[in-house]
Amino acid sequence: MITIIDYGMGNLRSVQKGFERLGFPSRITSDLQQVAEASHLVLPGVGAFGDAMQELRRRDLVEPIRQAILREKPFLGICLGLQLLFDRSSEQGEHEGLGIFSGQVLRFDLPPDYAVPHMGWNQLHIRRPNALLAGIDQAAYVYFANSYYVVPQDSSLIATETDYGIMFCSSIGRGRLFATQFHPEKSQAIGLRMLENFARLPA
Repeated sequence: MITIIDYGMGNLRSVQKGFERLGFPSRITSDLQQVAEASHLVLPGVGAFGDAMQELRRRDLVEPIRQAILREKPFLGICLGLQLLFDRSSEQGEHEGLGIFSGQVLRFDLPPDYAVPHMGWNQLHIRRPNALLAGIDQAAYVYFANSYYVVPQDSSLIATETDYGIMFCSSIGRGRLFATQFHPEKSQAIGLRMLENFARLPA
């Protein structure tokens, strides 16, 4: 069962609707047993980094997430769910993340003609193809809504980059872990293809 982790942040239902549209059953839950038994885990989210980490800790979800990743269970982070995988964020102060990967989350510091947050459609530049990106054309357009971006210490994590005043990491991939700064569930046919690619990964 595809399990969407509920930690009190937004955008959970729209992710579930994406899987439902493709015919893949999924559930939204914070139940530790259901998270542990999931075939595929999704960590989406819209909101503040510090609040998100506080809720993950309060609901005792940090260790189950780490264990799922350690066991190489198919895992998809979306938007805030990408940022939380890293060491720390500078959003509204300094906050520690899950620390799955070394790196930090920074606010866009851009010329005045670039609006922050970065909202709307922008192109992917595929650097390292992976299973999530199967069938996705180079320079495909996807939907973004973010004021912060990740800077991985290990550049080999970077699967795609996007140009918005600077070239920033817009998705990562390693093994069966994938995470996107953009929103596949809001990216029409391109995003649905990614969700299907993820759902079809063997458990």
